[in-house]
Amino acid sequence: MKNKTLKKICSAVIASCLLLSLSGCGNKENTGNGDPQDDSSQAQEQTAAVSAVNDEIRDISSAELVKEIKVGWSLGNTLDSTGGSGVDSETSWGNIVTTKEMITAVKDAGFNIIRIPTTWGIHMDENNTVDEAWMNRVQEVVDYAYSQDMFVILNIHHEEWHDPYYDNEAVATERLKALWTQIGTRFAGYDEKLIFEGLNEPRKRNTALEWNGGDAEGHEVVNNFNAAFVETVRGLGGNNAKRHLMIPAYAASSSDQAMKAVKIPEGDDKIIVSIHAYTPYAFALSDDLLARDFSPDDPSANDIVYLMNSLKTNFIDKGTPVIIGEFGARAKANEETRAEWATFYVSKAKEIGVPCLWWDNGAFTGTGENFGILDRATCTWKFPLIVEGLMKGLE
Repeated sequence: MKNKTLKKICSAVIASCLLLSLSGCGNKENTGNGDPQDDSSQAQEQTAAVSAVNDEIRDISSAELVKEIKVGWSLGNTLDSTGGSGVDSETSWGNIVTTKEMITAVKDAGFNIIRIPTTWGIHMDENNTVDEAWMNRVQEVVDYAYSQDMFVILNIHHEEWHDPYYDNEAVATERLKALWTQIGTRFAGYDEKLIFEGLNEPRKRNTALEWNGGDAEGHEVVNNFNAAFVETVRGLGGNNAKRHLMIPAYAASSSDQAMKAVKIPEGDDKIIVSIHAYTPYAFALSDDLLARDFSPDDPSANDIVYLMNSLKTNFIDKGTPVIIGEFGARAKANEETRAEWATFYVSKAKEIGVPCLWWDNGAFTGTGENFGILDRATCTWKFPLIVEGLMKGLE
């Protein structure tokens, strides 16, 4: 037994050293699109040993919890990537292996919550069982933030099996319950700093209804998915009876019709609505390079004011807290105006008690959706003015 234990310890130490040598915040040069110079897939062969967590959870409402959250950062295009195989998928979209040093850099900048988008479907077998190595890797990354006293949002992301149609509902619900049973069981001992987000942008993909707020069928099925998620987690034991849970509107949309359709589970004060809002669209999300200027005095700033008023009317005034789980403004050679926009956006959200999390997909070059702000290879900020702007919005 002693020899076997010693071998396990030695293997873990060697694996940890190899992981550090091949991951971020080292000497590698970042190419600008999140793609390191070496093949980080080798590092993904390592699966860190996971330890049992059994922390006491506070019995507080989500409205109280949200007051403790400031501003956040998302580890986009990483654990949610869908290429490669096994744990290699983490780097399949061009970002490097996630390290604790990256998360420390995020915390040191003033962020106190991190969202960890995670794709699970490609790591599940025909019986809806999650691969153990993948579950271990997800827990390892969660622990990078959780161990530093940060709030963490863990979700299911980029899945292709939960489009909200009546004829898909039964099969998708079964899979949803199976998945959250495994996630909730693994993380049952984590305290209130770990938040579960049931779905990411559930919508009728590749249809005219995808991003326009949805229809009655889509709204109803998403509400049913949300109810199944909440019911499943609540029945898992451990701290899950008091776990704070995020549920999305259809497509996590900020449209009036999507928000008005959200059904909040009754008798549960630990529910948070998840909304994504890249507002105003022309400046923040469109590929129009001419739409690169922003000022609080611009008419487009009223779109942000309208958004916050809608969140307040539909949820906050009714006692349901909201987290804007994704927002950001893509790079158009306009760091200063993006920083000014970030300050205005976060300040308006703060007025109604809504925390916001920047979507960082690690992308900096090309003509795509370049929302990256952290250079993960060096753990430094490519756009420090934006980080300063985000923090200024909290003042």
